[in-house]
Amino acid sequence: MSLAQSGRKLGVAVVGLGGAVATTAVAGIEVIRRGANRLDGLPLADVSVPGLVDYRDMVFGGWDLDGSDLASAASNHRVLNDSQLGETSDALSAIRPWPAIGSGEFCRGVTGANKFEAPGHRAAVEAIASDLRRFRKTSGADGIVMINLASTERTPGDDEALNSLDAFERALDRDDPSIGPAMLYAYAAIESGVPYGNFTPSLAADAPALKEFAKARNVPVAGKDGKTGQTMMKTVLAPALRSRALHVDGWFSTNILGNRDGEALRDKDSLASKLDTKGKVLDSILGYHVEDHLVDIRYYRPRGDDKEAWDNIDISGFLGHKMQIKVNFLCKDSVLAAPLALEIARVLDLAQQRGDGGVQEQLSLFFKAPMVGNGHDPEHAFHAQERMLMDWLGAPQ
Repeated sequence: MSLAQSGRKLGVAVVGLGGAVATTAVAGIEVIRRGANRLDGLPLADVSVPGLVDYRDMVFGGWDLDGSDLASAASNHRVLNDSQLGETSDALSAIRPWPAIGSGEFCRGVTGANKFEAPGHRAAVEAIASDLRRFRKTSGADGIVMINLASTERTPGDDEALNSLDAFERALDRDDPSIGPAMLYAYAAIESGVPYGNFTPSLAADAPALKEFAKARNVPVAGKDGKTGQTMMKTVLAPALRSRALHVDGWFSTNILGNRDGEALRDKDSLASKLDTKGKVLDSILGYHVEDHLVDIRYYRPRGDDKEAWDNIDISGFLGHKMQIKVNFLCKDSVLAAPLALEIARVLDLAQQRGDGGVQEQLSLFFKAPMVGNGHDPEHAFHAQERMLMDWLGAPQ
């Protein structure tokens, strides 16, 4: 069982509460609360740090365009097995998502009846903030955090409204179309003093205006795009290839998945957001541009949450001899992602307790496109990111 024994209760407000990742996370905590003695997949399960909340003391609420209770949602996603569905059904059926802010302009193809039709940006922000206030009161939590697990939005252009807090405030007042739901949720969280983590590729707290806001309000923020499967493997392998002076001539990565995230990525603009975060990792680690670095993602409905990530790596070694490495990672997308979302929530809460606001770079380990606070290039190598997190936690390595 987790060594964290803070006695602190943490409320986690999830954007996309009815999705596969969120329902898996909520069910996982319920299984742990019922006495599970295995904490596989939770990277910080053995870390004992004062103030780090115990998994059993996490409670959940949040928003989704689908208003189904979480037991029904989990059954539809088909990630949990029958035993886990049966064990958690009572607890999950008691949780229904709050009406969500959505936009067909930012995320085409993902809609639902559980939508809050705000008359403008300011009204949307106030509705989100009101939900957070109510959740803090009804959950009895000592602190709350917000985690974005919603579907991927398209990336807006380089709009002036996003580049400074003053410009963003004016853009909110005029309902500027460059501001999407992810940014509204992030703004509402920061304004409410609630730490915010972005597990999606959507532009949110990483917009310059919102980074400025988080720093000014001293609210912890982190993101973006959870690093779960293929990119995690890439950030493990690439440093080893560099250390052995094996030159990467080309790296072809392809993914097939059939869950709701995969369906959202059928939209070319949402897909472009995802490919952008996945594609920037390799050159940073290797120190040179890999011209033939190709990344392909395809929605393949029969797979559901059972994603397949396949990599072909062409390398050159001593005396120019050519070699290949092939990796085929058959994984459960949400089973990899859910524990990371839980750890991000715990660390963000701890950062707030410590008074550490603004961008939390120590959480880079969990993201494909880590946010940085002062404009330097992010660290992508897995081992370096892990050391950064453990140093910040003050945990033995």
